[in-house]
Amino acid sequence: MNLRGKKALVTGSTSGIGLSIATALAEQGCDVMINGFGEASAIKTLMQDLGSKNRVKVHYSPADLSTADGVASLMAEAQAKLGGVDILVNNAGIQHTSPIEDFPPERWDAIIAINLSAVFHSIRLAVPGMKQGGWGRIINIASTHGLVASPFKSAYVAAKHGVLGLTKVTALELATSGVTCNAICPGWVRTALVERQIEARAKERGLPLEQAAVELLAEKQPSQRFTQPSDLAALAVFLCTEAAGNMTGTALPVDGAWTAQ
Repeated sequence: MNLRGKKALVTGSTSGIGLSIATALAEQGCDVMINGFGEASAIKTLMQDLGSKNRVKVHYSPADLSTADGVASLMAEAQAKLGGVDILVNNAGIQHTSPIEDFPPERWDAIIAINLSAVFHSIRLAVPGMKQGGWGRIINIASTHGLVASPFKSAYVAAKHGVLGLTKVTALELATSGVTCNAICPGWVRTALVERQIEARAKERGLPLEQAAVELLAEKQPSQRFTQPSDLAALAVFLCTEAAGNMTGTALPVDGAWTAQ
């Protein structure tokens, strides 16, 4: 599954799922641009480690994906520093939980902007170069919440459903181009975003943190274990190979049978 020489951009990749995917692609020989927030010294160390261990180029962009201009800035940096984008992984995302009647409009706007609109803007800017090269892989990190809903997550569920629709349209438009577009739909992955939900549950119900985590799993995920970021990274790498060359427009759950119920 050697992808040496391919150029990959992974959004939201300074930690969690995005970092695992960026690492896996670097291990396969991709030059990588990471994106996200964090301490400058930690990001510098991360870049050096990824680059030296895998003999690849690693660049970083702090671009803010909440605006179309921010996404355009990121794509321009990728073009300038990587020489283009062969593999685009849209992973950046934020969350807020609240009943619909109390949902702050500014949080709705922010979630739609980062979780959905940024995906659209990055795809529209990446597609011309991919089409010209006759090869490309677009991987959107959606969620089980792109397939089913949960209470109090109106913006997140709406955005992730939108990502799956956008994935299908993109796949149809590019079906004969050599460019594929697929979505990965994780269930519970113990990232910082999910950790905050566990902490909120523990506080609300007066539970130890680990008991709150077990209860969270029990409600949704029959496997009773968290999906690992490395599981999602391995799937992303597979979607970049020729073996997956005719897989496009799919939504692939990695959810411990959550959506099988």
